[in-house]
Amino acid sequence: MKNLILFIGLIILYSCNEQSLSTKSNITETIKTDYTQYVDPFIGTSKMGHVFPGATAPFGMVQLSPQTNFEVMFKEDGNYNSKTYEYCAGYQHRDSIIIGFSHTNLSGTGHSDLGDFLVMPTIRNLVLDPLTTKDGEKGFYSKFSHNKEEASPGYYKVNLESYNIKAELTTSERVGFHQYTFPKSDNAHIILDMVYNIYHHDNKNVWTFIRVENDSLVTGYRQTKGWARDKKVFFAMQFSKPFKSYGHKKYDDVKYDGFYRHFKQDENFPEMAGKDIRAYFNFDTEENEKIKIKFALSSVSTAGALKNLETEISHWNFNNTREETKAKWNKELSKIEVTTLNDSDKINFYTAMYHTNLSPILYEDVDGQYRGLDQNIHQSEGFTNYSVFSLWDTYRALHPLFNITQPERNNDMIKSMLAHHDESVHNMLPIWSHYANENWCMIGYHATSVIADAMAKNVGDFNNERALQASVNTANVRYFDGLGDYMDYKYVPDDKSHSSVSKTLEYAYNDWCIAQMAKNIGDISTENVFTKRSEYYNNVYDPKIGFMRPKLADGTFRENFDPMDTHGQGFIEGNAWNYGLYVPQNIDKMISMMGGKEQFSKHLDSLFTIDIEEKYIAKHEDITRDGIIGNYVHGNEPGHHIPYLYNWASNPEKTQERVRMIMKTMYAPTVDGLCGNDDAGQMSAWYIFSSLGFYPVTPGSPYYALGSPLVKKAKLHLDNGNELIIIAKNQSNENVYVKSITINGEKLNGKLLSHQVIMEGGEIIFEMSNSPINEK
Repeated sequence: MKNLILFIGLIILYSCNEQSLSTKSNITETIKTDYTQYVDPFIGTSKMGHVFPGATAPFGMVQLSPQTNFEVMFKEDGNYNSKTYEYCAGYQHRDSIIIGFSHTNLSGTGHSDLGDFLVMPTIRNLVLDPLTTKDGEKGFYSKFSHNKEEASPGYYKVNLESYNIKAELTTSERVGFHQYTFPKSDNAHIILDMVYNIYHHDNKNVWTFIRVENDSLVTGYRQTKGWARDKKVFFAMQFSKPFKSYGHKKYDDVKYDGFYRHFKQDENFPEMAGKDIRAYFNFDTEENEKIKIKFALSSVSTAGALKNLETEISHWNFNNTREETKAKWNKELSKIEVTTLNDSDKINFYTAMYHTNLSPILYEDVDGQYRGLDQNIHQSEGFTNYSVFSLWDTYRALHPLFNITQPERNNDMIKSMLAHHDESVHNMLPIWSHYANENWCMIGYHATSVIADAMAKNVGDFNNERALQASVNTANVRYFDGLGDYMDYKYVPDDKSHSSVSKTLEYAYNDWCIAQMAKNIGDISTENVFTKRSEYYNNVYDPKIGFMRPKLADGTFRENFDPMDTHGQGFIEGNAWNYGLYVPQNIDKMISMMGGKEQFSKHLDSLFTIDIEEKYIAKHEDITRDGIIGNYVHGNEPGHHIPYLYNWASNPEKTQERVRMIMKTMYAPTVDGLCGNDDAGQMSAWYIFSSLGFYPVTPGSPYYALGSPLVKKAKLHLDNGNELIIIAKNQSNENVYVKSITINGEKLNGKLLSHQVIMEGGEIIFEMSNSPINEK
């Protein structure tokens, strides 16, 4: 792990800035331990983790991170370039070059976008191509070594070996702060690459625009058409010293430029406009001279970006901002104090905490203005607006975790979802949304789960009636992804829609969530309608073969069906063996339907022990060997609840075995320590819950399934002022079984823990054993 820096005492440095001092004093008043020393941002940066190692603040709008390659989405023959997938976060640990530092990055996703505003410092002859020039010469990239690369929450450092430039990055929420230490040069450059994109294609850039306001301030914006169909990001870029000259190169074929043709626009002309542009700014530098850049973002305007810059970082003290952001991270990480069996477990835990606090991201300016789904500018009233809702992933554990660790933020996130609904021409809650765009990725309408879970746990002050109506509206949009057929047939016919079984199962669960909302506010009519819809999962179960199975519009089950195959069998990113176990709203009924507890437990045993052949997973980017145990796929979300299902089959000892085994084999404090995409924090949220000894198998219910804690002790500092202490007595790597559980001295019977017990605080004691305790 890189950069384990001891943090001593309270952060009270840099009193020269009174506003910053006040902020830091509030943040660090009660924090005495440096939890950032246990976070390794490099975990998951290799292979499938798809996380970035760069600098960001908790839930920050700016993710300032190195980019190590430039892979386009499509090959010259027009076919998909699979290497693009490896760079969802712009960085792969195996690489040895850096092409620059971009200001927007998604964390852990299985598809991607962003990579806005790549900045790269260079010296010597100016080169404006990142990898190779048209003459085959070296591009502006730099070689680097991991031995001279460091990362910690809110800070990143690397030596750019090709130029002998030390690059350091930190951020506030809306502003990236660069610090580059140059050698002596009369030919130093800062490149601003407006061409570079993650998941780039030839038509991704719609328009780019740059204004040189004066000799040290640049503003502009970029509009792209990618995963977000119409994304606009504005910026303000301020240098710590004047540049001596500047210019740009335009890479698009200009058909018409009006009377701008009167000007020599490529050098020292203060407006740059086009589809694909790379700009440069030239400097003279002394040995070890530092050039700093403050780079602010806004979804609204360049004026908004300037206001964000002036409000959040009004000074040039890089270390001051770095320490402030470190303090913000300590505030979030300190919400759960853990004692672990070893340092590796502690690093895994706090890195998971870090990953769960990266998104959704803040998506409004300091004055509360934001760009809405309708592309108009809105003012947030009574909430803070957030974006990046990877809901097919994060409804499962991330948002339930927020109901414990981030209830105020989750309340704002739900209000952001309701604002999305109001701005939607479809009158729908978000499915998978980012940057004022709905991208329609994955299936289901899982904002309903997030809302129902908050209502069940009494989190937030959002309007429950409004939330119910928005959910009902969403669940009745007939043209959405087979939903009309689901309403008509009471299942999604496989000959009318892909992933038909997965859709039926997830729609049924979402409908149960809506029924719980209606029940909560006393709307009996709506409750009855959606309770009936929540039972539609029955219609895709084939008792003859014992699996959920695709059904055709004529009411017959599809003939050509292989329950082991993950492709084209009615399931999305899964198969009937694992995805078919998705009835979280009525687990007892599912078990009965599948032959009873004994038969169901045997099915689960087989799931974890029967190896799946390569041919059954070969067509999926999101399913790889790294995240598979037998036929159980932990590297993808649909199965995350499965280890806990043994509880309902009266085999809690098997839940305890499986959960502990998964935590030990699927998570590690290494660059390849995530067994699959972290998926905007979901994979990490599973680890946090499971380490504490419980998991939200059914979001929308006020209960958690019990497991086997990995920590020796945990102290949860709750927003309501209470503290919950979790103790695992006789904890060891061998003692994975739970002999008994007591809550404030009283024995807990059963397989569930209530949210109310957690929020009331007190003490939960797990007595651990090396022998299974099966209380059938």
